[in-house]
This record gives sequence, structure tokens and C-alpha cells, in this order.
Amino acid sequence: MPTSIDKNLMRQIIMDHYNNPSYKLKPKKKGYKSIHVKSSNCIDDIYVYLNLKNNKIVDCLWDGVACAITSASTDIICSLAINKKIGEVLKIIDEYLKMIYEKKFNEKILKEALAFVGVSKQPARIKCAIIGCNAIKSILLKE
Repeated sequence: MPTSIDKNLMRQIIMDHYNNPSYKLKPKKKGYKSIHVKSSNCIDDIYVYLNLKNNKIVDCLWDGVACAITSASTDIICSLAINKKIGEVLKIIDEYLKMIYEKKFNEKILKEALAFVGVSKQPARIKCAIIGCNAIKSILLKE
């Protein structure tokens, strides 16, 4: 477990992004790529929207119904993706997935996503923690 973040701070980050998500809204403009993802074992039923220009994520949004883990993790991954090149975002997602599956990862690039470092201890929550990042990854791999 990273030493740079304690359990209380992890909970606070998750609950802040769940209760007050910054990126939970439908796009008001056209030109977004989107994907609909739904969980088979939770209430999660979300859409993820990416606005891409010149190999860069200009905007990243999501909307729908989701549990606290899905809401917070998707919101945080959106925040990490904005204004980054596709390759950078794929690297962030790769490091995030390594962390979730308890492999060696680079904690420096994950920032608030480190709040999910303990998710692997609750196997039923893993799907919730990765649904948003897998949706973003799916859109990016089609580009």
C-alpha cells in the first residue's frame, strides 16, 4: 500500500467524488465519442463521453447510475484524462489496473486514483472500480 495516502483520506476522496462528481454530466456539444457500459453485478449503468482532438483528450465526462466506487473511480479517471494525449491516458489506465490487481505500479501518476489501492481486498468491488477506466480505454483503442 502506498505510504502517501491513509485509509481515512482514501474514504474521503471516494466519498467526495461520489457525492460531488466534477465530470458527471452529459456533453452539451456534439463531437464526443461515447460508450455505454453496464455491470452484471451492481447498479452501474453509465455512459462515458470523450472529446478528442489531435490525439488529445479535450474533455471526459460520464453520466448514469452508479455505486460509490464506480462513480468516484470514473470521475477521478476523467479528471486524470483531460488535456492528456491518448498514449498518456492509456498509461495511466494501465498503471491503475496494475494497482487494482496488486501488481507493481507507478503511484506517482495515479494521484487521487490511489484511493482505490485497497479495492482488491474486496473482490466484488473490483468490477466497480474498473468499469469507467475500461470504458475510456475501449473508446481510445478504437481511435
